[in-house]
Amino acid sequence: EDLEMVRSARRPVLVVLTKADLAGAGAGGPMAVARRRSVGIHRQVGVPAVPVVGLLAALEPADLDDALVAALRHFVTEPPNLTSVDAFVDDPHPVERDVRIRLLARLDRFGIAHAVLALANGCDPERLTTHLAGVGNLDEVMSALDAVTASVRYRRLRGAIVELQCLAAEFDDAALSELLVSDLAAMATMTAAVDVVTAAGLSVDRGDTAAAHLDRALAWRSYGRGPVNALHRQCSADIVRGSLRLLDGVRKQRT
Repeated sequence: EDLEMVRSARRPVLVVLTKADLAGAGAGGPMAVARRRSVGIHRQVGVPAVPVVGLLAALEPADLDDALVAALRHFVTEPPNLTSVDAFVDDPHPVERDVRIRLLARLDRFGIAHAVLALANGCDPERLTTHLAGVGNLDEVMSALDAVTASVRYRRLRGAIVELQCLAAEFDDAALSELLVSDLAAMATMTAAVDVVTAAGLSVDRGDTAAAHLDRALAWRSYGRGPVNALHRQCSADIVRGSLRLLDGVRKQRT
């Protein structure tokens, strides 16, 4: 059912493989196993897929109060039995049972193990939730989501520009017309266009010299004249336009 929904979607889709900490034993641990499974999903359905440990990725600083952090710090010197949920809760340990139950609800065994390891390695307790969100793969999920939605953002930006152009003409608004042809508008559109082509696996030279701006403009002018779809043709035009604006700016600085 999930795969059918993904295949029939009319908008960009990102598959998120949840509970990656329970992906099973294998080389590199459960996260590595989940990543390999995500690659397989990507190949199967043709859309990006990333693993995530939702319990950790959604952590807020308030989720780990002083009692829970104190318990985790205690585990550094007196490790609990993490072989099973029952063993962690029921085996004798100086940390009170109800605190251990709360920790399981917040972090599960995978999160507890990584929290203890982080504290043992000198992690500041105030940064613990941020560290655990990283363990849960939040950054990769957000980066993948940003890439998947690049074309949506670009189309919305282009649509807004067209609407503003109509309003500027209808009301004879000189300030709005000036804004739409400004460097600010050109750079914003170029940035959105770069995100689209980068998400498609293409590379854009980020150089900031006059030569780099000129080479980029020439390269993307050539790309836009090739066998590409309408979206990439428009993106290439915006990259060329932005690059030429940057080139003009460099030349004006020299004079």
